[in-house]
Amino acid sequence: MMNIIITPVEVRVLGALIEKDVTTPEYYPLSLNSLTNACNQKSNRDPVMGVDEESVILALDRLRQRKLVFEAHTAGSRVLKYGHRVKEVFDFSPQEIGVLCELFLRGPQTPGEIRARAARLCPFKDLAEVDATLARLMEREDGPFVVKLPRQRGCKECRYAHLFCGEVKVDEAGKAGPAGIAVGANDERIAALEKKVETLRAELDELKKIQTL
Repeated sequence: MMNIIITPVEVRVLGALIEKDVTTPEYYPLSLNSLTNACNQKSNRDPVMGVDEESVILALDRLRQRKLVFEAHTAGSRVLKYGHRVKEVFDFSPQEIGVLCELFLRGPQTPGEIRARAARLCPFKDLAEVDATLARLMEREDGPFVVKLPRQRGCKECRYAHLFCGEVKVDEAGKAGPAGIAVGANDERIAALEKKVETLRAELDELKKIQTL
């Protein structure tokens, strides 16, 4: 079983980093501002989020502890940038990472929707290749990473969802979401991270004051 459970904001951060790595490599890794904008982007997102920089910083801190993101120091720039290591940590193929990226950014989808939307990230020669990729993600020994959802009333195809937020629950209206995110036990660690962020911000404010003197 996959032993990494993350929050929806952390999933959105990973999805945005994966997407920009492929679609705009000239601007990748991303600065905090660019990453926050990518998380809140209105196109290719479902649901549309409104996360602030502090939430993104906390998500990055937790993901960095899991080795899923890294900090990049660019020569000649003082701006800290961020990238992902999802492919390396899990040894995903381009097709697997493309499918997961779309599920991260747009939620549960049918194989047809995945094929159409993931074309900007990786090529799928036909629907059978999408089905094969989904099957691998469901059957891998270190997974499953994806689950097949019950068919919605009036729909011909079943949807698939990622499992990075844990078990997926489908309500009576067919809306799918995390059944429960195992973060309650981490409240102390999250509080400590929040305190760390506040300390870093205070130090940054002091540095800005010194520079203006």
